Amino acid sequence: INYLLAIWKRSVMKVIALSFVFALIVVSYSQETILSSVPSLFNGILDSLQVSPLSGVLTPLLEFFGPIFSFFYQGFLSILFIILAFLWLGYKLLKLLFAPLNLVRQLGDVGYAEMSEQTQKQTANIVRKIRKIGEMPPVYPNGWFSLCHGSEVPKGTVTYVHGLGEHFAVFRGEDGRVSVLDAYCPHMGANLAIGGRVLGNCLECPFHGWQFRGEDGKCTKIPYAEKVPEQAKIKSWNCIECNDQILVWYHAEEMEPSWIPDEIEEIASGEWSCKGKTTHYINCHIEEIPENGADIAHLGQLHVPFIGGGTDLRYIFKKLWLMFPHKWTAQWEQREPPNEHVGRLLLTHQLCFYTWPVPLTKLDVTVDQVGPGIVILRFESFLGKGAFVQSLTPEGPMLQKLIHKMWVSKWYPTFVAKLFLTAEALQVDRDLMIWNNKTYKSKPLLVKEDHLIAKHRRWYSQFYSENSPKLEDLKGKDCEW
Repeated sequence: INYLLAIWKRSVMKVIALSFVFALIVVSYSQETILSSVPSLFNGILDSLQVSPLSGVLTPLLEFFGPIFSFFYQGFLSILFIILAFLWLGYKLLKLLFAPLNLVRQLGDVGYAEMSEQTQKQTANIVRKIRKIGEMPPVYPNGWFSLCHGSEVPKGTVTYVHGLGEHFAVFRGEDGRVSVLDAYCPHMGANLAIGGRVLGNCLECPFHGWQFRGEDGKCTKIPYAEKVPEQAKIKSWNCIECNDQILVWYHAEEMEPSWIPDEIEEIASGEWSCKGKTTHYINCHIEEIPENGADIAHLGQLHVPFIGGGTDLRYIFKKLWLMFPHKWTAQWEQREPPNEHVGRLLLTHQLCFYTWPVPLTKLDVTVDQVGPGIVILRFESFLGKGAFVQSLTPEGPMLQKLIHKMWVSKWYPTFVAKLFLTAEALQVDRDLMIWNNKTYKSKPLLVKEDHLIAKHRRWYSQFYSENSPKLEDLKGKDCEW
């Protein structure tokens, strides 16, 4: 109930709708509304006109037109409220049926149990400060990471993105290619993405007009200087555009990319379209999120109760929600060379009523963890095939941005896709309550049935190198006071 009330309180449109309905009832059925004051308004005007030299002309006109105006005034407002109510309902219906989902979970929205006399957001801030984080591996692994979606950077525009302890200026030149530069100008430190202009395939600094080429970061023009110094350049990052994601290559040793993520053919050809996305901000180490794929046992505990039970782990295990359990089978493995950077999870889902399968709810999912920051979840349902494209990017040492975008056929019903996305988001919300509150165990106490967790950690260690930054190395290097 608390979960549903929280959603209700956040929806201002529902409040507006209720006010329209209330106004409609009042106007239609009440005889003592504010509209009854309209005739008295005209009577007051008539009384004031008794002393006017024009009273002989205006008084008969007002006596004649006053009741007519009052009648149409009441009818007009009634019709207006009816039209507004239907317009609102029509808008919500069209949005439900055809508009892609855009669900965002900020820190503190979900994933915390409120402390005494504290809101959930206040609890989130307290837990972030007092939680024992454990002995963690490096916080920024090597690999490809999503900075933003390609559709968010039209031709001739620039956007500012931060992550992986770096600051990026992402822009699309006039040739349509995306470039990623360091955000801060080497001249005087201005942020190129805040007020900078895209000129051709270069990015112009808003402070003094220096222009930097996207492909290599070389300064090509200083408007007030006779010559551009050879050393005038800025770091240009390796980047690609794949599956509507702008990906940047991060490596602590500054090595060139050793692998490239595969493009999904149906997305590249336009056969599939995006039906929405969900975004979660998570307070944990980046490795703990993909590690869930190898933690098969947690599926049989955390994700069994029906999603109608909500996301607060204190209440999901009631008998009512266990009447409709989610059944899972899973197996994780590392791919063979040259795809050793990919971990594969084979997953089957079935919703049941007690032990009887519910028709049309079976899903066969193939999950490829591509490096530390990309996951491709291909599924087959009764309506056809599709994919969730997941990106995981560290916005800070202990702040992860997790995005799921759903891609299916253009003819796939949008409202069905939104149900899948919402169900997926609710399952992630349950994981959030674990991730946001747990400590990292570098040497966990495992039983033999947990052998895939140890196997996953050995696989994931390939994304760390000698200079991969650790949390203790980064303390005191930001401006959070």
